[in-house]
Amino acid sequence: MGSADSTLADLERRAAARAAARAGGQDRLSGHIVCDGLVRIFRTEGVEVVALQGLDLVVDRGELLAVVGASGSGKSTMLNILSGLDEPTAGMARVAGYELLGMSARKRLEYRRRIVGFVWQQTARNLLPYLTARENVELPMRLAGSRKRDRAMELLDMVGVTGRADARPDQMSGGEQQRCAVAVALANDPEVLFADEPTGELDEATADEVFGALRTVNAELGVTVVVVTHDMNVAGHVRRAVAIRDGKTASEVRRSARIGADGTEQHVTEEYAVLDRAGRLQLPAAFVEALSLRDRVRLNLEPDHVEVRPGSSDRSVEDQA
Repeated sequence: MGSADSTLADLERRAAARAAARAGGQDRLSGHIVCDGLVRIFRTEGVEVVALQGLDLVVDRGELLAVVGASGSGKSTMLNILSGLDEPTAGMARVAGYELLGMSARKRLEYRRRIVGFVWQQTARNLLPYLTARENVELPMRLAGSRKRDRAMELLDMVGVTGRADARPDQMSGGEQQRCAVAVALANDPEVLFADEPTGELDEATADEVFGALRTVNAELGVTVVVVTHDMNVAGHVRRAVAIRDGKTASEVRRSARIGADGTEQHVTEEYAVLDRAGRLQLPAAFVEALSLRDRVRLNLEPDHVEVRPGSSDRSVEDQA
């Protein structure tokens, strides 16, 4: 399936080329998904819960991105909004030119049918148990009036389960079911594929196969792929991973392939804190704990960096007066 680390640079190039072809040129690649100051507030019995607190995120067309966060971080809320299952309270959320805030029910239905594909964590939500793998992939095409048997087999081949085309879900392993689910989600050729914890119920080796399938469809079809997960080790499977904490983007890990001085391909992983438009950033929890940072901190501007130090625990003379 072309999922080995040694092919990372090739996958990146192919994904970019396919994405440019889908977009109609290199000048249309940026900002396939844009969240700007995204807010989602849930109100229940007079109690307000702020799930997203001004989240900012930009995903380029053809990108393969993982959104990582612990339970309650806001990642699932963000995914539900971007996939059209929920509506934001405020801010901007735009996917493939569709403005999701205030979208009409008719427009939302069109959006979910044409623009997005979705893979759930639970395999039972992805596949109909009484249909074979091929029939599950063909069903969305048939409902859209464009059944293409060859296309179904092409997608199953792309995710590496051609040999299970005539098997029903209960005759397939968990990994095979999830790879088949990826093919189903791509049946109507969506622009964006969202996956909610697609490997949450799988062992490590099987999870690698599913991520390999996602990398392959990203490269071969140029589809933008966003994976939401709690697994902090997912950065090794994708080119870019964004961490969400307390309803905001907190940090970002970028992984790239470079050619070293000896001519061999090297994989470089770099982690960044995310700075929003107001100049705010979240310090990693480990840093805060290590230096016992709380309440106030001291900032020093150096020629090439900003220094953050614990604030004094002693109150000033003015405070004591």
